[in-house]
Amino acid sequence: MRRLGSVQRKMPCVFVTEVKEEPSTKREHQPFKVLATETLSHKALDADIYSALPTEKVDGTCCYITTYKGQPYLWARLDRKPNKLAEKKFKNYLQSKQNSKEFFWNVEEDFKPVPECWIPAKEIEQLNGNPMPDENGHIPGWVPVEKHNKQYCWHSSVVNYEFEVALILQHHPDDPGLLEISAVPLSDLLEQTLELIGTNINGNPYGLGSKKHPLHLLIPHGAFQIRNLPTLKHNDLLSWFEGCREGKIEGIVWHCNDGCLIKVHRHHLGLCWPIPDTYMNSKPVIINMNLNKYDHAFDTKCLFSLFSKIDNQKFGRLKDIILDV
Repeated sequence: MRRLGSVQRKMPCVFVTEVKEEPSTKREHQPFKVLATETLSHKALDADIYSALPTEKVDGTCCYITTYKGQPYLWARLDRKPNKLAEKKFKNYLQSKQNSKEFFWNVEEDFKPVPECWIPAKEIEQLNGNPMPDENGHIPGWVPVEKHNKQYCWHSSVVNYEFEVALILQHHPDDPGLLEISAVPLSDLLEQTLELIGTNINGNPYGLGSKKHPLHLLIPHGAFQIRNLPTLKHNDLLSWFEGCREGKIEGIVWHCNDGCLIKVHRHHLGLCWPIPDTYMNSKPVIINMNLNKYDHAFDTKCLFSLFSKIDNQKFGRLKDIILDV
């Protein structure tokens, strides 16, 4: 599995953006839109965007795999946020100065507590050994997904720590037009970030599973490479999103040679998301569990066991998969 950039901080847009005082179609109750101009951003140009690898931006929640208690573990995204007083001061400052970098934070006093096992995300700025908040006033970070933690029950459903495997959706190694769901060793995914998608994540834009039979999967970031992207011009990308089957995705993430990640979201171009027929759901998918190599049986109600019952079956679309207990 090819290793690409890791999502450890907020990704900048490939274009310079501007704020328009119109109700957002992305976030409810947000009275403004952030739209892309026709000018490529300095960050994109500095990262040599023209030689970067474009991949599909998947709509889920970000996860990270690193060690915990001496073994590979899935970690959930948990940003450390300011308390009410500090947040009020920060918002007032933004309204008056429009520049969050000049705001002085007292990290020890201004932020809500986090679990002891919380770790800050990599690549974020540090001052005197303390992780500093980003331009939104948040300190990105991670918490390990414990097996019986109800808050992260959907995260837990895609990993098994006894056998150290994760449920992964990616392209079939021999057929890029075919998707594959398989059990991948967590050790193969160490230090990678992934997107958790499924029934109870972000409104389920891909239509996976059901309330009665929820279905969740992990997708490594950068897994879905875009092969026929047009030139890096605003109108060309807009036409691609609107008119091509491959453009029926949430957005694009460019993986640059220096490790930098640059994105564009459909909302940056004034387009809607979610949409009815996504590109991900236009591809057939095959199940490849192969759990016979494990000495002990998996829990009969877990996703791994349910998938093993339909091992080697092929489906026309992801949303056609129904896992009956």
